Amino acid sequence: MALLKWPKSGRNGAAPPPADSADGRMPLMEHLRELRNRLVIVLLAMVAGIIVGFIFFQPIWNFITEPYCQLPVSQILRKGECTFAIRGVFDAFLVNLKVAAMFAMVVSSPVWLYQIWGFVTPGLYSNEKRYSISFLALAIPLFLAGAALAYFIMDTGLALLLGFAPNNAVPLLEMDEYLSYALVMIIIFGVSFELPLLMVFLNVIGVLSHATVAKHRRMVIFIMFLFAALATPSTDPFSMIALAVPMVVLFALAEGVMYLRDKRQPKGEDFSHLSDDEASSLDDDASPLGDVAPVGDPAPIDSRTTDTDPGK
Repeated sequence: MALLKWPKSGRNGAAPPPADSADGRMPLMEHLRELRNRLVIVLLAMVAGIIVGFIFFQPIWNFITEPYCQLPVSQILRKGECTFAIRGVFDAFLVNLKVAAMFAMVVSSPVWLYQIWGFVTPGLYSNEKRYSISFLALAIPLFLAGAALAYFIMDTGLALLLGFAPNNAVPLLEMDEYLSYALVMIIIFGVSFELPLLMVFLNVIGVLSHATVAKHRRMVIFIMFLFAALATPSTDPFSMIALAVPMVVLFALAEGVMYLRDKRQPKGEDFSHLSDDEASSLDDDASPLGDVAPVGDPAPIDSRTTDTDPGK
């Protein structure tokens, strides 16, 4: 396993390989121990972020609920004031905990991203490390761009959905329900923006070629629209289009990068047009088997050491 290699001494807080490890590989227990230490660091960072999130709950909650509070239906019960409904006794505490956990996940992202990077780096080659750093630098802005897009279109999606309510119905949106809706929207949009970057990464390591992507381009675009329709929790057409169109644009950019990379690569003989059961053609200029010179002459047999007379 590539991930069982020992990291270099002094990097990422890892211990140097033992003297008896000639091939530089880490024993399984040491590998699990390193994973445990990194998970402890991530948990400590999360706990610290949760504590800070509890302290600053109200400003964070005001920011999260801003898309809903902009709608007129949010001020039906109290004029000029955004209101939510609470059903259970523990709902308010659970909402505080969820908001603090979301805040901790965002604030501690440099910590757990660094720990993941330190855990995976020893198993990568030098060129893969160089590319992975670039992809990591692009992954964070892409995720934030998707999350920002989800945040800015949530009010339109909610307005479309709540607009179907009859005139004599009062929408009472619960705190936990709205928080779950906002969290799912942000995660889905953020992760969806990472898929084109994953395509480029697979192309860099030689797993996915541009020819394969171009061959199934229409199917990929159709799947993107289908995914946007099924993944968005609001199920309104505006949110679906708002997610699908940027995904298609990013897919086109990723395909362009893959095309340029494959064009620069040295081309070998192309067998993609051949069937799996089709036999390869033989070279007509090849010499027959009888004309092939032997690799070496057989050793001569010494008649003086060979006796075939059974009487002797």
